[in-house]
Amino acid sequence: MGLEFVAIDFETANGSPASPCAVGLVRVRDGQIQESLAMLFRPPYPNNWFHEGNIQVHGIRPEDIVDSPDWEEILPELLLFTEGLPLVAHNASFDMGVLRASAEAVGFDLPQLNYFCSLSIARRTYALESYRLNAVAYAIGHEEFKHHDALADSDACARIILHAANRHDVETVEDLLTATKQQLKPLVV
Repeated sequence: MGLEFVAIDFETANGSPASPCAVGLVRVRDGQIQESLAMLFRPPYPNNWFHEGNIQVHGIRPEDIVDSPDWEEILPELLLFTEGLPLVAHNASFDMGVLRASAEAVGFDLPQLNYFCSLSIARRTYALESYRLNAVAYAIGHEEFKHHDALADSDACARIILHAANRHDVETVEDLLTATKQQLKPLVV
């Protein structure tokens, strides 16, 4: 059994972690990208408004989600897609904070999932001037992606983990975490 995880990336409507409006997920099984999922949705109330600064970053506007499902409809589908695998995100504290806060906003009890951070792994794997997602992606040769698109960012994150595992000559998430002195963290404490 090779590397198995789900890379995840959220885009938010405003500065609140409880304002997700887009998610991208990329599932990796046996060291191969298996499937991806991207969803636009309406953020949970009262954080269902858009800040112009966020719009400038990701390009998602209120009119883009008018006919989209509500967050509470998307959340179970998102969790089903993960198949209980460890989650990974670039700067995972942000994305896990979004998942926790937005689940709490709709009264949803999250299952016990674990996560790790591609940013932390990149810092222990590469010598770069910047460890921003796009900088690390470019450094590993993944240059053709639309930064701040949730699916493109989660795909870049997955590719960083696969590249780092290859660089450390490891075949499992556990071995990659050991090689980079990282550990799985619980989503729900």
